Amino acid sequence: MDLMLNFSNVYNMPTKKIKFIDCKNIRETNMYCTETAQNEIKDKLTKYSPKGIHFIDSGNYHYLTTFFTQKIKIPYSLILFDFHNDMQNAIFDNMISCGNWAKELLEKDQNLHQLFLIGPSQNTINAIHTKNQDKVIPISIENIQTPNNSCDVVASKLRKFDSNFPTYLSIDKDVLSEKYARTNWNQGQMSLVTLKKFLSFFLKKSKIIGVDICGENSYDEPLSRKIIDEKINKQTDVDLYNFIKSKIN
Repeated sequence: MDLMLNFSNVYNMPTKKIKFIDCKNIRETNMYCTETAQNEIKDKLTKYSPKGIHFIDSGNYHYLTTFFTQKIKIPYSLILFDFHNDMQNAIFDNMISCGNWAKELLEKDQNLHQLFLIGPSQNTINAIHTKNQDKVIPISIENIQTPNNSCDVVASKLRKFDSNFPTYLSIDKDVLSEKYARTNWNQGQMSLVTLKKFLSFFLKKSKIIGVDICGENSYDEPLSRKIIDEKINKQTDVDLYNFIKSKIN
């Protein structure tokens, strides 16, 4: 089932196609998610499988990916589109955050076979230091955009993808340039066309377990800016939703 998890009030228009789950009254979830909040979220998601396309609010809540992947009981690959590596060291015990969730996944999820990280800068990739780092296959924005050799570099990395395992896709729109998304984090330079090309590769090569999309703008930003940002984000959300739906149905 396709889900829309509303934490920050950024989603205000439930749709007939997508199940709207209101989470705004769950405390201690913004960027850092306490153990109490984790249990409340798990309760709300108990009856839902990872299958489907899930909108999970702003990048502050990207850790929600783990609530879906922990339901996967077989070996799988994670394809992560993000301008950040989300593999920082944990600051607090018993908390998961938007900055460390991917590291937690790498170190604790024995079913995780591969993790493709696509879209951050090479410096951000170089900053990764984690257990099971050999499972990470990074493709930097420099790999993608460098003239002459970019196609060869990207192709060589994509050849490492093991299509024998099902795949979960996680998209943070901060990987995109501001032409295509307006987020509450610093953003990358990827175009929507390039993102779709990568998605097409993985959607064609493997069985897709599920997809999540985050990277909405801040609910608290000035109204004049908010109107523009929400319009751009909604266009991209709808575009990605329809594109992915057309490939997996």
